[in-house]
Amino acid sequence: MYIFGYLRASAHDQDASRAQQRLKAFALEHNHRVAGWYVENASGASLQRPELMRLLSDAEKGDLILIEQVDRLSRLDDAGWEILRKQITDKQLAIVSLDLPTSYAALMPHGSDEFTRSMLTAINSMMLDMLAAIARKDYTDRRRRQQEGVRKAKEKGVYRGRMPDQNKHDLIRSLRHQGKSISETARLAGVSERTVTRVSKS
Repeated sequence: MYIFGYLRASAHDQDASRAQQRLKAFALEHNHRVAGWYVENASGASLQRPELMRLLSDAEKGDLILIEQVDRLSRLDDAGWEILRKQITDKQLAIVSLDLPTSYAALMPHGSDEFTRSMLTAINSMMLDMLAAIARKDYTDRRRRQQEGVRKAKEKGVYRGRMPDQNKHDLIRSLRHQGKSISETARLAGVSERTVTRVSKS
C-alpha cells in the first residue's frame, strides 16, 4: 500500500506547506510515510483538477489518499461527487482525512475479522458522504452570501468589482514569455488556466 498526499489550495490560501507538514507528521505518527505529493490550486467545486486526476491515474488498487479535510477533496455537487467517488471506489482506494477519525482505520494493520473491517468501511463511507455534502453546502452558502453582498453594493452604487492583482499578472506574463505552457504557468502562479489565457491576451 502506498500513501499519496493530496493538497488543494484555494485562491485565498496559496501556501499548502502548512497542511503538508500536518499530513507528513500524521503519517509518521501512524508509522507510515507519504510516497508522493499532489498539489494544485483549483476549486474543489470542479472536477477539472489535473493533479487529482493524475493521482487517481497513478494510484494502484489498495493505495491510500491522505487529505487534511474532506473539503480539500470535494466541494462538488451530488452529480460531481458521484463521479469522483466512483473513480475512487473502482480502484479500491482508501481515503484518510484528518477531520474524519473513522477513516484512520485504513492505516491500521488488518488484523481484525472481516465483519469488523466491513463495518468500519461502511461507517467511513457514510461519514465521507456526509462531510462531502456539508462541504458543498458551505461552498454554496458562501457563494450566495458573496452574491448578496455584491447586489447590495451595486444598489448603493459602491460596487467597484474585483481589483486585478497586478503583481500576479506580471508574473503570468513573465512565465509565458519564458516559454512556460499555460498549465505550467497556472501551477507556478497559483491561478487557473482560464486566468492565464485571459491575462496573456490582455
